[in-house]
Amino acid sequence: MRAVVVHGPGDLRIDERPDPVPGPGEVLLALEWGGICGSDVAYFKHGGSGTATLRHPLVLGHEVAGRIAGTGPGVSGLAAGQPVTVHPAELVGDGRLPDRLAGRTNLYPRVRYFGSAAFDPHTDGGFSEYRVVRAAQVRALPEGVSTEQGALAEPLAVAMHAVRRAGAAGGLAGGASDGRAGDLRGRTVLVNGAGPIGSLVVAAAKHRGAATVIAADVSAASLAVARAMGADETVDVGDGTALPRDVELVFEASGAPAALGPVLRATAPGGTVVQVGNLPGAAVAAALGDLVTREITWIGSYRFVEEIDDALLAMRDGLDVSPVISHRFGLEEAARALATAADPASGSSKVMLRLGAAPGGR
Repeated sequence: MRAVVVHGPGDLRIDERPDPVPGPGEVLLALEWGGICGSDVAYFKHGGSGTATLRHPLVLGHEVAGRIAGTGPGVSGLAAGQPVTVHPAELVGDGRLPDRLAGRTNLYPRVRYFGSAAFDPHTDGGFSEYRVVRAAQVRALPEGVSTEQGALAEPLAVAMHAVRRAGAAGGLAGGASDGRAGDLRGRTVLVNGAGPIGSLVVAAAKHRGAATVIAADVSAASLAVARAMGADETVDVGDGTALPRDVELVFEASGAPAALGPVLRATAPGGTVVQVGNLPGAAVAAALGDLVTREITWIGSYRFVEEIDDALLAMRDGLDVSPVISHRFGLEEAARALATAADPASGSSKVMLRLGAAPGGR
């Protein structure tokens, strides 16, 4: 089979690898679509992502969907040809967490994630024609949800987890300490950063009942995507326009340290900021004074728990993720696809890879 493999910074190859065979409790997937994430771009450009450094060749990709091609011994309830996506996280060890983190498996200290170099040996991703996964990681796609849409269940789950984390601040309808509840009915929300995750946060917030969602970005193309995903208002901060003031709930999705000061200034006294954009692991300059003087609650949001199931239900119920897709490339064009995703001038949002052919076409 063919696989998209990064060998080092700027060194991306389409390698031939043996076709995998499912073992007990495993499922063989014939993959059809993959979405390129910022971590894939980081491995491609820099040979690392966050604190994870590439030591060996790595198959990229954790946003994938396809069809079941076979099952190993002991697997039931899954049939050949069934369209599915994958929960890309696998806990290493006994999975036990302290009581204060009950249910928050995304914070478990040892998690193997598709397409990650965090462990040695690395965990290959799903940008390949076939991939074996544990049956417990497989999620069936609802009727009417294509495999292309299903590949976006993972980033939509990230967005839905961020929306649920807003409930951890208290004061939101249905708020809960684990962030697994809390709707946004009737609320005004600001989303700073309208890249793929930010635009999906827009959609998730509207899905959870937000009355008004304002999206802000420096890119007119990104703001157009945010509008297509449901933003009621947009702010182009690239032309010097300031963020709106006194917004009670803000999602910071840009991950830009320079944005933190303006975002905190835009947040109402006693309001909440949910940090969903990845911030640098090294020291940065940021204006944070308003965090104290406004008594702002600043909450982190990391990956997701089981919100991938919520994402699939939302898509089943009509949440359309297709506007976030800006480009499609074949597997053999992976280097071009990653270069497009990495280039701000490309106007790209979510760049998709066609990993394999579906029966009867797309």
